[in-house]
Amino acid sequence: MKLIVLFIFVLVASQSIVAQTQISGKVTDQKGNPLSGANIFLVGSYDGATSDTVGKFNFTTDLEGTQKLQISFISFEDVYLNMDVSAMQNLQVKLKQSISSLEQVVLSAGSMDASDNSKAAVLTPMDIVTTAGALGDAVGALQTLPGTSSNANDGRLFVRGGDASETQVFIDGTRVFQPFLATANNTPTRGRNSPFVFKGVNFSTGGYSAEYGQALSSILNLETVDEPNEEEVNLQLMSVGGGAQFTKIWDKSSLIFNTSYFNLKPYQEIIKQQLNFSKPIQVLSGETVFTQKFKKGLLKTYAALSYTDFELTQEDINVPQGVFVGLKNRNSYLNTTYKGKLGNSWKVNGGISLSNDFTDTKQDVNRIKTNDNSLHAKLKLNKKFDNNFQVSFGAEQFVTRIKDKIAVPNQEIQNSTLNNNISAAFAEGKLRIGSKFVTKFGARASHAGIFSKTTLAPRFSLAHKTSEYGQLAFAYGNFYQNPQNAVLKIEESLSPERASHFLLNYLYKKERQIFRAELFYKKYTDLIKFNGDQVITATDFRNSGNGNAKGLDLFWRDGKSIKNFEYWISYSYLDTKRNF
Repeated sequence: MKLIVLFIFVLVASQSIVAQTQISGKVTDQKGNPLSGANIFLVGSYDGATSDTVGKFNFTTDLEGTQKLQISFISFEDVYLNMDVSAMQNLQVKLKQSISSLEQVVLSAGSMDASDNSKAAVLTPMDIVTTAGALGDAVGALQTLPGTSSNANDGRLFVRGGDASETQVFIDGTRVFQPFLATANNTPTRGRNSPFVFKGVNFSTGGYSAEYGQALSSILNLETVDEPNEEEVNLQLMSVGGGAQFTKIWDKSSLIFNTSYFNLKPYQEIIKQQLNFSKPIQVLSGETVFTQKFKKGLLKTYAALSYTDFELTQEDINVPQGVFVGLKNRNSYLNTTYKGKLGNSWKVNGGISLSNDFTDTKQDVNRIKTNDNSLHAKLKLNKKFDNNFQVSFGAEQFVTRIKDKIAVPNQEIQNSTLNNNISAAFAEGKLRIGSKFVTKFGARASHAGIFSKTTLAPRFSLAHKTSEYGQLAFAYGNFYQNPQNAVLKIEESLSPERASHFLLNYLYKKERQIFRAELFYKKYTDLIKFNGDQVITATDFRNSGNGNAKGLDLFWRDGKSIKNFEYWISYSYLDTKRNF
């Protein structure tokens, strides 16, 4: 171990004595508005930086002579500058809005962000609404990418052998506790959020950063817009409903408001349904995003409200006439996030999200009212010491309180309460070794208050630039997740479920062509099992389950070979076995 540490120290020290050239500039849009979070790097190396809240960037390199500098930002066209590195100072770069940013879809091993957008899968709102079969839903669009599975009876994300509960959804880095519309058993659902209030979608199929936890399979992070491009009013008309969007921009602030309503009655009357709806699905929803610029940071507030109502009779092998189910759901969500500079190369990123979900369910003569209140608070600090090394660390708190009120004829009303609180801390370091290697290493500690158990999850990834446009990456990590709340309501004396991820990835990206191949292996332990054929209050739950998933994902996207034509081919092979 000492020899490894000494070897890394010698490599880093050797880099510091090589002549360094400073590269600096500012990135804006065509109107001169600064772009925060743009990626700037020298093609074929890991020398690069990210623009700050006012669009400025700077970094050093030991490369010499004429090099290619690439500037990238989600939903904008890439800019390439070929010049001597000595002339790359005080650059003024203007990016042009991309009409179709499908080329921004890039997948890499785990959470490695060694190159421009190779951190995960990135989709723009236009990608989502133009992907065949997606129906304007982000999850529907992601199901066309490798590593995911489509389940006709669910509609949520199933990733590499995991069930839908193993994928966690975030908005601007804060947790969304009920990301999908309320539904009955074996009835498809869709995401609550409109794609038009987001600037992009980051999706990791495994091996993600220590910053994220409570997910055995994947992370879906939706990023709201920092600043709209223009003021506008949009109206949407569909055969089953409609909507409207309003955008207003002030000097240092902006507001987006979006509302929609749909009723599936016309569709269900024309198309024969397998389910017998007596009251068709109706959904009324609204969202708003408010942004406020400060001298050294950006404050964003996102709020959403939705209401769902339907009734149907479900087939049941034990009930010839079927089982009546009526459901009314009201969901509200609010988050506020801030990102900015603290000085001396320190950056801060934090936020808090609040969620209330109320569901009134009728099942034959029984009635269940569930009130779910959840909170997620998070703070993250980042320090870049030099172009070779940077660290980030933070802490977060999850608070969940669920109250159930169950009314059964001729019985007393039953009330139950579940408190499921989680405290976590994480730390990561990113080390660049020369211009061809970069590694990220970290760990996440989490304490589950409901059963008073603490877990420690290491994370590691390594990437190597094999050529000017190619990269080979490896990622490993352990991931823990508490059992589902429906289980914890019956049995609290359990342990977190666990999964270990191993990923080997090759990525080639040149202009509008992308090729990706990834081998993966996922091992499950401590999965929840129960006795009997169905879950009742006397069910015995234990952490005795296990399983594994292994396979290969291939992805090819080409927008260059045929003029005005773009296509992609996605192939996944999955072999999974789970005893749970």
